[in-house]
Amino acid sequence: MAPAPSPILDAELAAFMQRPGISFTVGSCGADMRPSVVRALGCKVSDDLTEVTILLSRVQGAPLLAHVAETGRIAAVFTWPATHRALQLKGRDARQEPASADDVALAGRFRDGFVAHLGALGYSQALIRTVLACPDEDIVALRFTPLEAYSQTPGPNAGQALQVAR
Repeated sequence: MAPAPSPILDAELAAFMQRPGISFTVGSCGADMRPSVVRALGCKVSDDLTEVTILLSRVQGAPLLAHVAETGRIAAVFTWPATHRALQLKGRDARQEPASADDVALAGRFRDGFVAHLGALGYSQALIRTVLACPDEDIVALRFTPLEAYSQTPGPNAGQALQVAR
């Protein structure tokens, strides 16, 4: 059995990714390289920082879920709207799992945090709730091991690989 990969995340990045109010999307592609993308509804990082679980709508994310099932490829971009700080993670072992009751509750907290954050920036809370609307029974989880991390914050360091202090 191969040894577990060293985490590329640290506690600060994990906290950023799990911060209520964060905006994030998830992308993948099929073997034909045709892309798919969907807005995510929640995120959790494992205690050992080696796995990330993204929550999303099964219906809205159907093309992405098909691509993940085919290739395992995933990219997730996390952005803090007020500052545009952004982080991108990439993985190759994404797999779909059922969402637990705790996951559904987490998605609700993320939704409320995003609505509050964008509301404070002047966006319509009703519009944001509509964009993030998803029945609880439609929520699904995607779990993956992040293998690459990049700064995507606009500026001279955008696209550079992140070096995590250990």
